[in-house]
Amino acid sequence: MHIAVFSQYHTNPDCPATSRHYALLAYLARQHRITLISTRTWEPQRLTQQYPWVPAGVELRVADVPYANQMGVARRGLAFAQYAAYAVREGLRIDRPDVIWGISTPLTAAWAAAQVARRRKVPWVFEVQDLWPSFPIAMGAVPNRWAQRRLFALEKSLYGSARHIMALSPDMTRYVEATANHNPLAPPRVSTVLNGTDLELAALATDEAVATLRREQNLEGRRVVLYAGTLGRANDIPTLLAAAELLAAQLPDMVWLFMGLGFDEPRVREAAARCPAIRLVLPQPRHAVFSWFRLAEVSVVSFLGLPVLDANSPAKFYDSLAVGTPVIVTNNGWTRELVETHGCGWFSPPSDAPALAQLLHTLLEQPEQLRAAGAAGRQVAATAFDRQQLAATVQQILEQAAQ
Repeated sequence: MHIAVFSQYHTNPDCPATSRHYALLAYLARQHRITLISTRTWEPQRLTQQYPWVPAGVELRVADVPYANQMGVARRGLAFAQYAAYAVREGLRIDRPDVIWGISTPLTAAWAAAQVARRRKVPWVFEVQDLWPSFPIAMGAVPNRWAQRRLFALEKSLYGSARHIMALSPDMTRYVEATANHNPLAPPRVSTVLNGTDLELAALATDEAVATLRREQNLEGRRVVLYAGTLGRANDIPTLLAAAELLAAQLPDMVWLFMGLGFDEPRVREAAARCPAIRLVLPQPRHAVFSWFRLAEVSVVSFLGLPVLDANSPAKFYDSLAVGTPVIVTNNGWTRELVETHGCGWFSPPSDAPALAQLLHTLLEQPEQLRAAGAAGRQVAATAFDRQQLAATVQQILEQAAQ
């Protein structure tokens, strides 16, 4: 079977980003022909050269479309349009696929997949990674009401034209079903396929690797809190910094690591300059990040208190649990339900620095509780978050859609 994949942002484990689709494509390419239509956005950002850029058996069609988080709304929109135009053109040139897999974000990548599917009369599967356009609208990126209506109409039309829809969290699935006006008597068209994690990479975080990292980073005898991921507007970084400074005054042996880049990086640098307990760590390649998670007593996965963000399926959540490091979440959605149900983490209200600092202080004084929660998280990851198992589900969905 020939699968055409439309994804504007391809990464591999050498990149400082989740490599979800790298793992899924590697699995699919064992049995099927794969053509990936993407861009070079992440290729120059490889930090190591340990992995081929695409898995064996994947044919790559790639466009030079610049993109960076620092771009303004108009420049981002241009990048989205440039990729969509390229993807449609290439999608009409490649050998006719049996099924098309369109991956959003952005929504324009899914639009391109739908256009090619319609013109070539083949089914397509829509993977919803973030709730677009609800997310950019909630963040104020699309203030024009006419543009908002057009984007919501586009979203709904894409849900309607897809043979099947994959959503990365249970909350996303519920949103899609409600938005698409799904008929409960019809066959299921929406499946939850979690973001997941790479357990084989998590296994690289051995006792020896973590001890070496702790020694190299001068963290011996320190209690470590970790935030790893984009330092973006949606991640509520100012609240984390305020909590870190409150905690530093109470626990002199605590250090809070902020790993990543993004909009609030200058703010983190300023905080680190005035508070020795705060450190900014440069992004790490995917295959190395697990040792940093295991180094920490607890990690924090934070977002602003916007309902649309409660559905998020962040890679750092899965990666932390995979190595046995419990997680504090600020999403009042499915991640809160999961950590509380399985006893592998805790909820702290969004944008409440004193509450977060107090929770962390209590937990860091109870190492046995942290270890128990970490063990519970590792068990959940092994049974529900393995990307090899998730890849088998994706393959089944694509094969059924092609029939």
